Amino acid sequence: MTGLGLKDKNVVVTGGGSGIGRASALRFAEEGARVVVADLNADTAREAVEEIRAAGGTAESVVGDLSRQEVVAEVVAAADRLGGTDVLVNNAGIMDDMSATADVTDAVWERLLRVNLTAPFLLTRAVLPGMVERGRGSVVFTASEASLRGSAAGAAYTASKHGVVGLVKSTAVMYRDKGIRVNAVAPGGTATSITVDAASAPHGPTTLGTFMGNMGRVSEAAELAAAVVFLASDAASSISGAVLPVDNGWSAV
Repeated sequence: MTGLGLKDKNVVVTGGGSGIGRASALRFAEEGARVVVADLNADTAREAVEEIRAAGGTAESVVGDLSRQEVVAEVVAAADRLGGTDVLVNNAGIMDDMSATADVTDAVWERLLRVNLTAPFLLTRAVLPGMVERGRGSVVFTASEASLRGSAAGAAYTASKHGVVGLVKSTAVMYRDKGIRVNAVAPGGTATSITVDAASAPHGPTTLGTFMGNMGRVSEAAELAAAVVFLASDAASSISGAVLPVDNGWSAV
């Protein structure tokens, strides 16, 4: 993939140490972008940065919980040292335990909303003023098949990802006249390091299991990264407010 207008752009990728985030960070670097890898895991963040640098690219890492304002400030500062955030990829996220609504604990609910919705909101809010000032910018969120339907995850994860779609669409509308595009990919089953522990939630998994047979082939992280990079690039210059399923047709079933 070449000629996407990403050379010398500054890109922040959250959850950039593994899975879709890492594949996206590497793909952006291949296109000549400078990459800030933000991740909770210091080792995987460092490894992603080292891989980019070994290939001749420019990258640095920021480690921490992105639902904390001070970590958000560190990420923005890292991008500012490169010249400001041209592209933000809000990819970091966690799964729930597939619990049905009556079984969701306060702790699970609050953690899912904090990581999957509040954190990307905080970072998006932080980079928007700079994008507005420069008159350009692109934000790509990782939503989910669970943002499109109610049968792909537990109540907490599903609610958090529906919230992501609402945030994407609202932000796209509010900033469409500022040169800023906001979109999302909606992965289906994808081979990543994200884990699901459904042992303590028999009701949810039992119900959801009747629908999971429609999932189809599990995607590779690189396939999601290709869609992320496309939405962030000049090739998608007239696309904003879109949620692109990358799920091997699951959303069409």
